[in-house]
Amino acid sequence: MHFDHAGIATDDAQTLAELYGDLFGLESVHEEEFDGLRVVFLECGDGYFELLEPLEEGTISRYLETNGAGIHHLALATDDIESALETAREHEVSLIDEEPRPGAWGHSVAFLHPKDTGGILIELVEH
Repeated sequence: MHFDHAGIATDDAQTLAELYGDLFGLESVHEEEFDGLRVVFLECGDGYFELLEPLEEGTISRYLETNGAGIHHLALATDDIESALETAREHEVSLIDEEPRPGAWGHSVAFLHPKDTGGILIELVEH
């Protein structure tokens, strides 16, 4: 596995993308509307910042109401998401997704519950 991206909840992905472009020289490499979200990926070295802007009521809008803007999750890329989920089960880590589901960019994703991962929501991503 290796680091893939940091998911950042925001009320305005375009404005944040422009700020990160100006401040850090990050370039937008992918944008889509997916699952009630506007998702913008900014290339950052060997990984990405994934900006998550809610377009309708859902997980990210509730996160913003409770926590405000900021890091929502960290994502690790794997070549075998099924095996990664099995390893999590063997270590008694609670799964939010028992099976992989479609994610942004057409990748397969699954989330591990933060109660068992040091308080961090971890996303597994298979490209």
